Amino acid sequence: MGFSIVDWYNKMNEGEVILTYKGDITADLITDVLEIFESKIDQTNENSKLRKKIYNVLVECLQNLYHHSEEIQTEKEADGKFAVFVLSKHDDAYRISTGNFVKKDKIEVLTKKIDKINALSQEEVKSLYKVILNNQDFTDKGGGGLGMIDIVRKTGSKLDYKFYNYANEISFFNLNINIT
Repeated sequence: MGFSIVDWYNKMNEGEVILTYKGDITADLITDVLEIFESKIDQTNENSKLRKKIYNVLVECLQNLYHHSEEIQTEKEADGKFAVFVLSKHDDAYRISTGNFVKKDKIEVLTKKIDKINALSQEEVKSLYKVILNNQDFTDKGGGGLGMIDIVRKTGSKLDYKFYNYANEISFFNLNINIT
């Protein structure tokens, strides 16, 4: 059996779900999601440092979805920049799970980038972040490749990712981030 976004999405919705979304990703949606998150997290007893960390990582994740999701035309999913994200709590940790479509020809580059970041120590991550920030070499999508580096820098966690075969030239990219 092939990959099913519905099955994946249902599996990601386990635990204490705080926010969940599946559909077209837009700038307005990002603003709305962040407002909803602030409202929901204010109702918890989490300390302000953890709340800020979750918020900042959520911003990075949503921006990555917005800037790097491929527009697709399929019968299975909505046309446009389709993306999925789930923010949930598991015991004392939070997990942000994201999913979006990527062209298969980008998998190797993305895998190398993530594996390189995951191989770094926390000190090396901080140094690389400063080098890129000071270099100010920005991509056509607006960033200098700082998003994933910043996530690892802020969480101290490795990036957990997987690619699922979806269609001829398209894969579904899943990224999971744990925040403690």
